[in-house]
Amino acid sequence: MSSSLRIVNGKVHDPANGIDGEIRDIYISDGRIVDASPEDAVSIDASGMVIMPGGVDIHCHIAGPKVNLARKLQPEDHRRDPHPGTPYTRSGSGGTVPSTFATGYRYSTLGYTTAMEAAVTPIGARHTLEELHDTPVIDKGFYVLLGNNIFLQNLLKEGRRDEFKQAVAWWVNSTKAFTTKLVNPGGDEPWKGKKNANVEDIDEKSTETGLSPRDIIQAFVETVNELGLPHPPHIHCNNLGHSGNYKTTLETMKTAGDLRAHIAHIQFHSYGGERGKNPTSAAREIIEYVNSHPNISCDVGQVMFGKSTIMTADAPLAYLLRGFKKGKWVNADTECESGCGIVPFSYQEHVFMHTLQWAIGLELFLMSEDPWRVLLSTDHPNGGSFMSYPKLIRLLMDREFRIEEMKKVNQKALDKTSLRDLKREYTLNEIAIITRAGPARVLSLRNKGHLGAGADADITIYDEQEDKEAMFNAPRYVIKSGKSIIHNHEFVGDHIGKLLHSTPAFDTDIEQIVQPFFEDYYSIEFANYAVSDQYLHDHEVIAGIKTL
Repeated sequence: MSSSLRIVNGKVHDPANGIDGEIRDIYISDGRIVDASPEDAVSIDASGMVIMPGGVDIHCHIAGPKVNLARKLQPEDHRRDPHPGTPYTRSGSGGTVPSTFATGYRYSTLGYTTAMEAAVTPIGARHTLEELHDTPVIDKGFYVLLGNNIFLQNLLKEGRRDEFKQAVAWWVNSTKAFTTKLVNPGGDEPWKGKKNANVEDIDEKSTETGLSPRDIIQAFVETVNELGLPHPPHIHCNNLGHSGNYKTTLETMKTAGDLRAHIAHIQFHSYGGERGKNPTSAAREIIEYVNSHPNISCDVGQVMFGKSTIMTADAPLAYLLRGFKKGKWVNADTECESGCGIVPFSYQEHVFMHTLQWAIGLELFLMSEDPWRVLLSTDHPNGGSFMSYPKLIRLLMDREFRIEEMKKVNQKALDKTSLRDLKREYTLNEIAIITRAGPARVLSLRNKGHLGAGADADITIYDEQEDKEAMFNAPRYVIKSGKSIIHNHEFVGDHIGKLLHSTPAFDTDIEQIVQPFFEDYYSIEFANYAVSDQYLHDHEVIAGIKTL
């Protein structure tokens, strides 16, 4: 089959290149988009269809030890939702935490071609890389959990900032990670040291380390920006889910100053009210800060009603949530690196808190003034499965549909928000930004999220329909790296995507400082800890940028 392809007569939405619904032809050769293709190129007539770059999911949980543990915890989900194989694809199992095969194929059935695993312990990196390699079609990378790393906190406590910087760079290199992830920074040691303890204030000093969350956040923001990693520190703020936590979120963003920072699943951090009482919406206060500070990006973490799985390195939060339901749950400690909690969950329309979370997420989207920095996610599977993205897109694009859905939810909770008053409807171009161009830009993926010459030929073609949920639920064509994966709604090929990672420079002398700590406290030998290059398979090093 020819390695060249021509897509003609389609309506192109490519906001990164200023193209908003123009009828244009797209040319592909050897896995890249080019300015022209040879006469013998295979042609796709996209008349009446919408052409967008492949989707980019900036925050999801799809691989690694915690994900595999969540799969094992819910065998009933997999029995009820098999993913059949085809002559071109392998079989798998679904549920809110699909198997590796099903994850890749189901992303592609939505038109997504890239996804970033949002939280991996360094010691779990090797496992994660193998699972990501086993996840077909999509390109992928992961963020490495360092915010509660004991060795790094000791360096900060002792004021050894240059060694801290070298150690962060060493860890990113050693794990083949994309960037750093902070989860409830400073909260693990109090939790492990005293039952049910946690940090409640960003300036509260830990009795175990003498550090406050702000100390840790500031150090990582400065270090990651100095190292020039492709994506700023990806921050899960303290006090997730608690009434009044918007103040912590605002202070976290202020800590970044004018440096880049990304706030993960910001919906879960946008609650007003008093701790211990029912929350109110503080979406307006949060989004006004984001709107006025171009150094801040975020993904929303939209709650969608139905089954989910809480999966987090915020162990105190998972322990709290297990009290709101009966059934299975897991809490675990990962050596000197992080905690972990897993709780099967379900969001229900009649529940006050669940409605409030659903509404706050939509408020954040609808009050955003810069869709390039307020990006679509459900924190899969925490707020809901990535398979609910098409319905979320319809909620954003179709106000009449949104009004009908509002009639089904807890009205007292809705009264605590401004959602009824928001009339905005997203355009197709704005959807292309929050699902494609925006995530690619925030991740510094210069070859993704657009359809200009030189870009990866990751392309999705949808039938243009009035019902946007139906439209985004079933693309007619999906092309990955120039190869047809879905043709006329059917799988016609398979693909092994690349690993995306970064390689910041560091002084190798830092290894002599790290090694004794391993010998004293780790269950693994230092020589066996760093992931060798053989685990990379097909990969691409992503260079960073200094500013958004």
